[in-house]
Amino acid sequence: MIIQIFQHVSYEGPAYIEEIIEASGNDIHICRFDEGELPMPATDYDMLIIMGGPMNIYEESEYPWLVAEKRAIDQAIKSDKVVFGFCLGAQLIADALGARVYKNAEKEIGWYPVSRINPGDGNPPLHFLPDIATVFHWHGETFDIPKNAVQLYRSEATENQGFLYESNVLALQFHPEMLKSSIEDLAHFCRSELTEDGKYIMSAEQMISDYKKYESSNKKMLRNIFHYFIKEMDL
Repeated sequence: MIIQIFQHVSYEGPAYIEEIIEASGNDIHICRFDEGELPMPATDYDMLIIMGGPMNIYEESEYPWLVAEKRAIDQAIKSDKVVFGFCLGAQLIADALGARVYKNAEKEIGWYPVSRINPGDGNPPLHFLPDIATVFHWHGETFDIPKNAVQLYRSEATENQGFLYESNVLALQFHPEMLKSSIEDLAHFCRSELTEDGKYIMSAEQMISDYKKYESSNKKMLRNIFHYFIKEMDL
């Protein structure tokens, strides 16, 4: 199986995703749009994973490669590929599916809980996902849930934290893929955001310190997602 990853900046790479892929023996192809690289066509890969980044999905004048990336995401969805998106990646998926992406009422940066929508349903989508999980956030934007998609999570700061479209497209506003080094890099390169006042903005020190508390549960969530889609999509 070939897995293509869209990466937007040097400090937001696949992190734990790369470890999962390597352990599974699959091939990985990272496309760095910010370095002028072009993606593989949808016919040449089996799964697409879209990472985060500090840019917004509508900043095409500043980041002209967003045009090509949006086209590639649309192609992947229309080709029925398994598609995951995290943070910016989730927003790009929402945009590709015709949903609105816009500034959230609050920035959400740090470890905060998300809750499943209708956890008591008899057969919820992705039933293995936890009803409540403390996950890592770093975002100031949010999205509406696309038509025909199922909302999965919400948080106190952000009503729409994730959705499943059809059976193969998953968008999560949060970051289950983060390693401690990933958080340290974000805190370094995006430290100006940590100086702002906000109800949901943690200090760099607390975010890094809290990683050990939530490392195991977040890694388990990501492994379960990855292996579920491989099995269900017969990849």
